[in-house]
Amino acid sequence: MANIHDVARVAGVSISTVSYALSGKRSIAESTRRRIDEAVQQLDYRPNAGARMLKGTKTNILALSAPLHAGTYAPAHMAFVLSVATAARKFDYDVLLLTQDEATSGLRRVARSSLVDGIILLDVSTVDVRTDLVRELGLPAAVIGIPSDTAGLTCVDLDFEAAGVLSLRRLTEQGHTRIGLIGQVPLVYERGSNFPARFRDSFLAEAERQGVTVAFVPSDEGAAGVRTAFDTLSAAVPGMTAVVLNSNESVQVALLELLRQRGIRVPDDLSLISACSSFDTAHLDPPLDIIPLPADLSCTRAVELTMSQLAGAVDPHVELIEPTYVDLGSTAPVT
Repeated sequence: MANIHDVARVAGVSISTVSYALSGKRSIAESTRRRIDEAVQQLDYRPNAGARMLKGTKTNILALSAPLHAGTYAPAHMAFVLSVATAARKFDYDVLLLTQDEATSGLRRVARSSLVDGIILLDVSTVDVRTDLVRELGLPAAVIGIPSDTAGLTCVDLDFEAAGVLSLRRLTEQGHTRIGLIGQVPLVYERGSNFPARFRDSFLAEAERQGVTVAFVPSDEGAAGVRTAFDTLSAAVPGMTAVVLNSNESVQVALLELLRQRGIRVPDDLSLISACSSFDTAHLDPPLDIIPLPADLSCTRAVELTMSQLAGAVDPHVELIEPTYVDLGSTAPVT
């Protein structure tokens, strides 16, 4: 593949002259420009992304910062990655995926080399150094998630606070007053991921407002971890009649198996809700009522907002997607 050195050699000019001609930053004699253009065509030279950006054209690439942390649930994570890529293709854009745990270096690199037109941040922590970097870089950007400081950012996400209220009210309207909440793996809360804490805190606050007895327990993956979480929850809420699962699919499957082993029927003995889940619960045994986590909606909107910024038509703001409830028969009134 030809490089800028080859173009300079064939055109009989310096590398800096070729660079000026490609970027348009300085005036070049017409005869010189013609020789450079002929060399470019002869060598089938493709200017790199940085040169194209200097010349004022787009790269048609978005950087997707989606670091793989300890405790990241890969199926849900990749569902969001795929949704961003699918949405970007509708705008004739490709996605450059950055997955390193310390994602700021990757973002700086692609921004400084003008490889991308915009940035999308995924799996944002409550306090996330990437958000400060996005403000610093000044590129069009969208954040999927709501950090604690949203100043100067364009953010979109499911309204996890409203989802917490929705799940609790569904159960209290059926007469449940002793309810458990099983959460994500402990590491997710320890590293400050924004969405589990938003759901948990809203759920607990609504329970306090209604005077309902509740308890929250995070759950490790695997049968042993789920058994420990459920037993801890049962001890904290004697006579518990309902459980909300704001957890990964593997945890929910393991809990259903544990309940079968113990002869606990859903919903006759225990009502269950799968809250803010990115997977389909209709295939579970039994199917679980669900408040879906709509990766396609939030990711499509994030891409749309980034494109609007490229056109200069969006001011920083926060957009929340209203949660919905899908009844699949896993809750029942208290008898």
